[in-house]
Amino acid sequence: MNNALISDEQTLDNAGIRVTAVRLMVWRQVRHGFSDAFSLADLEAALPTVDRSTLFRTLTTLTDAHLLHLIDDGSGSQKYCVCPEGDTHHCVGHVHFTCLTCHRTFCFTDIHIPVVPLPDGFEARETEYVVKGICSSCRKG
Repeated sequence: MNNALISDEQTLDNAGIRVTAVRLMVWRQVRHGFSDAFSLADLEAALPTVDRSTLFRTLTTLTDAHLLHLIDDGSGSQKYCVCPEGDTHHCVGHVHFTCLTCHRTFCFTDIHIPVVPLPDGFEARETEYVVKGICSSCRKG
């Protein structure tokens, strides 16, 4: 089903999240207000009337419900990105790109992480794949 056809309230409800005014406001901001990955600080700047701890708890709730996924881009600040609707694998296995100039982080859900063969006895539990370089906007400027 198309994201545009499902209301923000229904998206939260479908994810098992009790809809509150703050959760709805945060979801609307992250779903419609950011074009790429964002941090807690970005969300604080966008929603200055909501306290930091409430924003963090809401981000955790959205992440636990698989509406957002976490990105460790090496900046020391956890980033978040909206998962595509219906992504039952919680946005696992795709590449992220962090621009060394503007410091934005992008999700490339259509570029998959290559399989890394591990020695016998080793078991992978999580994989982070972040490419660092210069984004197309910064290269033009």
